[in-house]
Amino acid sequence: MTNVADATPVPGEVQPPARTSLRSLLAQTEIDLRLFGMLVALAAILLTFNILSGGKFFQPTNMVTLAVQAAGVAIIATGMVMVIVSRNIDLSVGSVVGVIAMTYALLMTDWMPNILGMGPDFPFRWVIALGLGVGLGAAIGALQGFIIAYIGVPSFIVTLGGLLSIRGIVWYLSSGAAVSGLDSSFQLIGGGALGSVGGTVTWILGVAACIPIVASLINGRRQRRRYGFPVRPVWAEVLLAVIGCAAVVGLAAFANVNLWPQGLANRYAAEHGIPIPAGGLHISTGFPYPIMLLIGVTLVMTWIATRRRFGRYVYAYGGNPDAAELAGINTRWTILKTYVLMGVLCALAAAIAAARLNGSTLDVGQGYELYVIAAAVIGGTSFAGGIGTIPGAVLGAFVMQSLAYGLSFMGVNSPGQNVVAGIVLVVAVGLDTFNRRRGS
Repeated sequence: MTNVADATPVPGEVQPPARTSLRSLLAQTEIDLRLFGMLVALAAILLTFNILSGGKFFQPTNMVTLAVQAAGVAIIATGMVMVIVSRNIDLSVGSVVGVIAMTYALLMTDWMPNILGMGPDFPFRWVIALGLGVGLGAAIGALQGFIIAYIGVPSFIVTLGGLLSIRGIVWYLSSGAAVSGLDSSFQLIGGGALGSVGGTVTWILGVAACIPIVASLINGRRQRRRYGFPVRPVWAEVLLAVIGCAAVVGLAAFANVNLWPQGLANRYAAEHGIPIPAGGLHISTGFPYPIMLLIGVTLVMTWIATRRRFGRYVYAYGGNPDAAELAGINTRWTILKTYVLMGVLCALAAAIAAARLNGSTLDVGQGYELYVIAAAVIGGTSFAGGIGTIPGAVLGAFVMQSLAYGLSFMGVNSPGQNVVAGIVLVVAVGLDTFNRRRGS
């Protein structure tokens, strides 16, 4: 009986071509299939709402607004990944955003001019306010992290208490009233026509981003060959480079299609002595500052999670707490630092929220915890600990915000949006549980 495995091809015989499939081709490119699936889902969501709205949804203004709204949630979601990876949770992020946003508003409208003597003309007053807000966020995170890590109170209880008590502090700070009138420079953090880098800088950033994309692929291939690891096919490397460069340049082009309001452009032309052409003055907004902040946070958080000792300790503890203890990792200090980092990220998200509103109200940040946790879980972060990626959480935030913004655009009220968000969260956790059971 002939063993098929030992059979050798007959010389001169034409062999049938090896079967290839889309899955095998994707496997050769080593693309993360979960992230790829999320990108497909995001595109499907946007396309569906565009069809339902008769082509009105997929407009540059709507997409830029959606991205700015998602920026705050995505920034906090990068920190939530680290918290959930360490087998903890933070339910207080929305309240922390609310209290820090109110602090920004009170600092610039009351405390700084009346107590600290820093009036509107004080140089870099907004930088001082931002620094104080970041410090407050770090302090809140340190307090909650200390109670969780060193006293041993479960994170669910500590942060649930924070959700309730910190939201109450917001009311006491403002006596229940909205506060408005932020520094004009601080308002730029919230985006808008003036809160953007402009068309020229956007093109420069888009083209410049292609350099590290190509360089990282070349360096990765060189390192693999150096240490004897298998390398991707050349066509896969070229395809990834082309897709990456096309994506960033395409985003830059799309952002530059969004223009200043005509009235603001005319006023700018009058102030700077620029003649207004017959068709009107067209000024591209480019990338808004919240998106630039999100990109910076994503890169830094990815670097911390994958390249720094602290990030490796968090993943090691989440994967096996006992083994991490035996390996000599100061697990309590590591957990505390994750909450300090979360507090800092909440402060940055609060700056975006307060700048967009030119102040703060009692409901700023309300419901953030739902969208942040959902973004992290949809992005692949496992409640079992030890598994999660920063880019996945950012994509998850855009998926959640696309659903919320699209439903709002179609006239669905806030309760209806919460219903959809809740269902998506349950489905995401269910799929994660199913995949883990199948994998084991």
